[in-house]
Amino acid sequence: MKATKQALYFGIFRLNYFEVFVATTADIRNNAVIIFKSKRMKVIEFQHVKPGKGGAFVRTKLKDIKSGKIIDHTFNSGAKVEFIRVEAKEMQYLYLDGESFVFMDNDNYEQLMISKDVISKNKNYLIAGMNIDILFDGDEILDVRLPAHVVLNVDSTEPGFKGNTATGASKPATLETDYELNVPLFINENDKIKVDTRSGEYVERAKNN
Repeated sequence: MKATKQALYFGIFRLNYFEVFVATTADIRNNAVIIFKSKRMKVIEFQHVKPGKGGAFVRTKLKDIKSGKIIDHTFNSGAKVEFIRVEAKEMQYLYLDGESFVFMDNDNYEQLMISKDVISKNKNYLIAGMNIDILFDGDEILDVRLPAHVVLNVDSTEPGFKGNTATGASKPATLETDYELNVPLFINENDKIKVDTRSGEYVERAKNN
């Protein structure tokens, strides 16, 4: 297809009704949405690598937006990549209604229902009143984007022991979202902890707990 605009990328065009621009691996960022093997994929992780011998490359972890499947792929450094131009809109999570999560537009207060399939594992970190970004391609909801860390309350865990900071020792805990993870032995019920939404792991006990 003929490019219709020249800018910091090589061209911009429409592909299957998605607005796509062509750039290179230098533009890969977390949460970017790209076209890969005719599928819309979200970049979960990326790493630029410059080996001692051979050409540089970029390791990526990509999530298929439609199926949720995650794959690993390595791009040669400087290779052309097709990015989808998406709109990110901040919305507030309100509540769960059956099989859908209800969000509110902070600008016009309209409510939007998003299916569990789209929310996927992000449900582990959602609490009422939280603002997150919803990614749109036109009117279609592509994905949700959470902050890298969230603070959640520990609803249940075995009693902790003050000063018990044994390296590597942990115990299971259930958070207010019903998400289960391992926490250090000194964590108690009703403590608030910081959780990494990318890995699902405990980071630290929240300050001013």
